[in-house]
Amino acid sequence: MVLRIEDLDAARCRPEFVAAVDEDLRWFGCEWDEGPDVGGPFAPYVQSQRTGLYRAALTWLQATGHVYPCCCSRQDVLRALGAPHEGDDEPIYPGTCRPDSDRELRQIPAGRVPHWRFRVLDGRSVSFVDGHLGPQSFTAGRDFGDFVVWRNDDVPSYQLAVVVDDTAMQITEVVRGADLLLSTARQLLLYEALELTPPGFFHCPLVVDEHGVRLAKRHASLSLRELRSQGRIADELHEPQPM
Repeated sequence: MVLRIEDLDAARCRPEFVAAVDEDLRWFGCEWDEGPDVGGPFAPYVQSQRTGLYRAALTWLQATGHVYPCCCSRQDVLRALGAPHEGDDEPIYPGTCRPDSDRELRQIPAGRVPHWRFRVLDGRSVSFVDGHLGPQSFTAGRDFGDFVVWRNDDVPSYQLAVVVDDTAMQITEVVRGADLLLSTARQLLLYEALELTPPGFFHCPLVVDEHGVRLAKRHASLSLRELRSQGRIADELHEPQPM
């Protein structure tokens, strides 16, 4: 088992949160073979200490024409789409800053620092066989569009960072929630562009509340920390609970 701290968003990641991850997981009975506290062959296991690897990947994508600079904010994208956007997923980019070719980049306005956005070929289909959900297929322009791989505050995106890290750490299977299926489609395009071999994927159903809505921060009463403070025993949480 590998513990990797994904702390690239400095505004939302604090040292006390990292300490809580360690404490709560150990209370729950998890022990890892590699991680920030025990080391391992692919250290460091903290993403904020691995930015050199992400920057090298960005340089490759720039040199091969897979990315282009974009000065559009999320609000710019939503205004251009002319429709509200719900959910956490990235809205489909309308192509405002997309150059006409992969070798002719548009000029960046003076004083602006751009994002770097991955160019997805229109109509491109991305298919894979999920270990739990079976065959999956997504189409560019309908399900997702050009996506950010490097933000204008000089931080790599989740999509780029996990592709680089999973490859470097020799991860062979990624198990995560079904809400990240579209992320898998984007990441498979990055694996292809970077000439890397992707792992297998297994997307689990989400745990939901009594209304069928996935659990979020507002369900703090179900966090490991809160359950522990209530005197619950970790062993009982390992057993399936009646719904």
